[in-house]
Amino acid sequence: MARGNQRELARQKNLKKQAELKKNSGANAKDGNKGLSLEERKFRDAEMMRLKQLKSMEKKGLAGQAG
Repeated sequence: MARGNQRELARQKNLKKQAELKKNSGANAKDGNKGLSLEERKFRDAEMMRLKQLKSMEKKGLAGQAG
């Protein structure tokens, strides 16, 4: 009877369960969004996208000038 890995199997099962719970939780329960309202999250995400687009535009502009 090989029961030496029972603890390891239980640990893996628990990790999988915790991942499922986190995946199925709402956006306000996730780590990066704790304490933020919907409007605050929207504003934060919009600001991040603006910065990302600005970087992209600068990169395209520099590539266009060089070539």
